[in-house]
Amino acid sequence: MDRRHPLVAGTAAAAAVVAVLLAVLIQLRLPAAWAPDPPVTPDYPAGLAFPVLGALLLRRRPDLILGRLMLAGGLLMAFMVLIQTVMLQLASTGEVVAAGWLRPISVTFWALGGGLSAIVLPLYSPTGRLPSPRWRWFVVAAMVISVLQALNRVVRPDPDLARYPYPELIPNPLALPGFTVEQYLSATVVLFWAVNACVVTALVSLALRLRRADPAMRRQIAWPLAAFAIYVLFLVLGGEFWLATTIWTALIPVAIVFSVLRYRLFGIDTVISRTLVAAGLVLVVGAVYFAVGAVASLLVAEYHQIAGLTAALFAGAFFQPLRQALQRAVDRAMYGPVGDPALLAQRLTQELRTADPAEALAAVISVVRDGLAVDGVSVDVPEGVPSQVRSGEPGPGARVLPLVWHGELVGSLTIGRPESRRFADAHDERVVRTLLPYVADVAHAVRMAADLQRSRERILSAREEERRRLRRDLHDGLGQTLSGLAMTLNIARVNLRRSPAEADILLGDLRSGMDAVSGDLRALVYGLRPPALDDLGLAGAITELAGPDPATTVTSEGELDGLPAAVEVAAYRIAQEALTNARRHSGASNYRIHLAANGRELRLTVSDDGSGVPSHHRKGVGLASMRERAAELGGSCVISSGPCGTTVEALLPLSGAA
Repeated sequence: MDRRHPLVAGTAAAAAVVAVLLAVLIQLRLPAAWAPDPPVTPDYPAGLAFPVLGALLLRRRPDLILGRLMLAGGLLMAFMVLIQTVMLQLASTGEVVAAGWLRPISVTFWALGGGLSAIVLPLYSPTGRLPSPRWRWFVVAAMVISVLQALNRVVRPDPDLARYPYPELIPNPLALPGFTVEQYLSATVVLFWAVNACVVTALVSLALRLRRADPAMRRQIAWPLAAFAIYVLFLVLGGEFWLATTIWTALIPVAIVFSVLRYRLFGIDTVISRTLVAAGLVLVVGAVYFAVGAVASLLVAEYHQIAGLTAALFAGAFFQPLRQALQRAVDRAMYGPVGDPALLAQRLTQELRTADPAEALAAVISVVRDGLAVDGVSVDVPEGVPSQVRSGEPGPGARVLPLVWHGELVGSLTIGRPESRRFADAHDERVVRTLLPYVADVAHAVRMAADLQRSRERILSAREEERRRLRRDLHDGLGQTLSGLAMTLNIARVNLRRSPAEADILLGDLRSGMDAVSGDLRALVYGLRPPALDDLGLAGAITELAGPDPATTVTSEGELDGLPAAVEVAAYRIAQEALTNARRHSGASNYRIHLAANGRELRLTVSDDGSGVPSHHRKGVGLASMRERAAELGGSCVISSGPCGTTVEALLPLSGAA
């Protein structure tokens, strides 16, 4: 962009501000008889806000025509109010002829500035392009009507002094001979309605673009559409709303700049929704208050305080139900049948109460798809069963969101492209923020259910393997040994009388065999349940397990006697596996084992000050077996590792353990 353009735009905006401020100063010094009524019109904020924000828009987006239109329209309005106040100042000092020459310039600037700001600007908002090339003819027609409006006021005849608002008539030096007051008034009415028709048509063009645009563009268009719509509403309400119209005029260029530069950061649909709800509340509650007050005052005329209190109570009683009804109506109008994320959350909660995890996942994506009105939704749970549930087809360009449950990544949610809906962006963000925690909870439940099922399968498999090992050890080991001992005993009996020496050798072998059988039995019994648990108790057995190593400390708290046998075995085996792994891999200098029982659960903690488990370490059978032993009893086993060491913490419930 040419560096001169921002300088020119800034200079023009500064000139407009100076012109409006001078107009205000001159107006403040006018005699009361010559002061305009109302004192401030929408032309003043238009002359201030449009040029300044137009220059800003030209600096940020020089490729758009919007900045030029805002700057040009605002400059015309700024110099119009300056010329008008100078005209009144001259007339108040008796210079009515000189003032008369300023009037045609003022009305021309007013008509052209209004046409650019109220008709042409909405047509080009917010993209800087017309809705279609056919609208060029409408722009030409609108500006021709604005020129005719200016021309009608330039050649107007002098009015009747009795109906003139000022003490002295300002003559029109350009009055058209033969152009009567009646003709002027008729032309004024026709041109007034023609200009208003153009303003409404420009507003309709924005509404049509909103309906046909994609969700992101709808949100962008909504800013100027809402601003111009409210401005037109104030115009329709009439001159009594001159102050509201004046204030709102200053917000129109702000809305346009927002729509072009920052529209994604602001929830226009939230603004519109709350505005409509607030307006409805004010109207209905006010009507209820005055109606009840009027009826109560008629019934108890002597007690006007009672009437006021009754009206306030009725209005207060209607407030909350009315607010909820209005909010639902506005949400339905703006977003369709599913407009309130809180209602979606309630529906999702009801679905989850009656479904198992697999069905709950399907219910979740159904509610999410309805709430977002998208082509498709899918949830991927890598370790779940099922691992993926899909509704519709997300398609290319789908949005993928991580599902995080208490800091743990449990899956991902894929959301397809939105269907046609007003203000989809902001609404979708609210729906996603509301429903995403529910989706993460269900994904975690699916993973937990799958883990539980796999754990049960491993437990059953391990149990069958243990039975098979026992059968093999008893049959192939102990059984064969006992058979051999029986044969040796028979041979010894035969040789006892014939060869006592040989019988003695056989009896010695028999003794050695019996020792071997006792060792095998002890190993078999130890595999089923460590004898130290019965001899020393859980704390003593783990202390014996730790051995005389001074680097290993065993502490306990609570009542550890009389624990369920299954809990004692699980705690012992978990401690054994954890201590073995720590001594083998951690390189620690201190090992700590702590047992704590509180009547409801047994907490076992095995920790060290070693290097921790490497991030690339693959989970082995030992780590899995610790978790499975805890899960078999309905408990949990958590392994946490860091630079300061590794901690294994097992929680084993005492109730229900056999």
